[in-house]
Amino acid sequence: MPSWIGAVILPLSGLLLSLPARAEVKARSCGEVRQAYGAKGFSLADIPYQEIAGEHLRICPQEYTCCTTEMEDKLSQQSKLEFENLVEETSQFVRTTFVSRHKKFDEFFRELLENAEKSLNDMFVRTYGMLYMQNSEVFQDLFTELKRYYTGGNVNLEEMLNDFWARLLERMFQLINPQYHFSEDYLECVSKYTDQLKPFGDVPRKLKIQITRAFIAARTFVQGLTVGREVANRVSKVSPTPGCIRALMKMLYCAYCRGLPTVRPCNNYCLNVMKGCLANQADLDTEWNLFIDAMLLVAERLEGPFNIESVMDPIDVKISEAIMNMQENSMQVSAKVFQGCGQPKPAPALRSARSAPENFNTRFRPYNPEERPTTAAGTSLDRLVTDIKEKLKLSKKVWSTLPYTICKDESVTAGTSNEEECWNGHSKARYLPEIMNDGLTNQINNPEVDVDITRPDTFIRQQIMALRVMTNKLKNAYNGNDVNFQDTSDESSGSGSGSGCMDDVCPTEFEFVTTEAPAVDPDRRGVDSSAAQPGPSLLSGSLVCVALALQRLCR
Repeated sequence: MPSWIGAVILPLSGLLLSLPARAEVKARSCGEVRQAYGAKGFSLADIPYQEIAGEHLRICPQEYTCCTTEMEDKLSQQSKLEFENLVEETSQFVRTTFVSRHKKFDEFFRELLENAEKSLNDMFVRTYGMLYMQNSEVFQDLFTELKRYYTGGNVNLEEMLNDFWARLLERMFQLINPQYHFSEDYLECVSKYTDQLKPFGDVPRKLKIQITRAFIAARTFVQGLTVGREVANRVSKVSPTPGCIRALMKMLYCAYCRGLPTVRPCNNYCLNVMKGCLANQADLDTEWNLFIDAMLLVAERLEGPFNIESVMDPIDVKISEAIMNMQENSMQVSAKVFQGCGQPKPAPALRSARSAPENFNTRFRPYNPEERPTTAAGTSLDRLVTDIKEKLKLSKKVWSTLPYTICKDESVTAGTSNEEECWNGHSKARYLPEIMNDGLTNQINNPEVDVDITRPDTFIRQQIMALRVMTNKLKNAYNGNDVNFQDTSDESSGSGSGSGCMDDVCPTEFEFVTTEAPAVDPDRRGVDSSAAQPGPSLLSGSLVCVALALQRLCR
């Protein structure tokens, strides 16, 4: 063979041998990735035009890739932000529910109190003019204390109402006996006979039951809405762990690095990532559901026997009735007090009690119903509570279902119907690992997220405790008990602010408050022993009494 032929064949054979190697290293285009990456607002200066070796990657598979180190860092931060936004958006319903309903209920309650106070004030100003205005601070003080209790003030409802009636009795006793002068000590003695003599009839007892249980339920309910609002706001703002951030990056953007920017994560893959990242939030669910159940129970009370609207709207009529009872029994009350506390000194230059007007016992007539204020906040308590109950029911299990809600979002995953053509963390194929159960302890074998099950999230545990405390308060309110002022010194007496009514209707024989009256020796004090019947003293409140009596005495 001629030498020149060999000289030609050898270079050609070398060229042919080198062709497969060159074809093998020919990189794929990163055009789609560049377009998707730029659409997210990132600079295209970071991204190559063709795939490069991936040994530099720390999260995504170290194969040929379209991602530089800078891209992986930026996409990792992007995945963290998107996850935080997803959780916040997904929990928006429950947060909005508590924010808006708390605002509406609080607005309703405050306006209801203002309407009740204004209605009674207008009524008595019209009827008694300056006479009422000069003494209206007694009634104003009552409403001030009721408002202070509602807003969380340190007010013992029963003590406050008992003090009101004692104060009212002292005022009224002076007004029905203007011919006498009463010292402070004498008036203090008079107030001790409130329970025994029942000068205001049975109105105080009934009204105190209604007001204490209604205010306890309403205040606790609005506190529950506050706690629900705060917990939802706090829990919805997550701080993903480093292990979670790695898993999020791998799920959301490692497909970009593999040149598959349009392929979305498999649904089950997403569930495992979210269950790992939201393991502590899922542990909140048990206490959250108990809290919602307790809220629903108190809501039922508000619709029925603890309805604050049905208590406050006619309070002026009930106060008037109590005053009339005092006026009608004034002679008997005075006689028994004189026997027990002694004969008072006559007041100089004052007319006798017989100078009181003949129509002293004429009953006060309130405004017609159409003259009363319109319903507070443009709604009624029943409609408001019904709306809140519907929304509360929808918020149950919200924290344990967060992963499912997020992963069914079509903008996040490929969905359950596309299990073969989805990103499984390594390639476009079916995701095979099993789905983890809910909660922190169940993440020990999570294949996607490195979760330390020995270190529960302290912040989430604080929210669990807040819910537990609130749930106990709600249970007490459901039973008519004010947990802040419960009298544990004598449980058998049933005393303590708000103790009472377990049933829908409080029967008269159920002694909501059975504070014993001061012991009296009939032989020594001269008081009929039959009058020494223990009985609860109750609220209503208003110097309306004073105004009524003054008006009639001064005609």
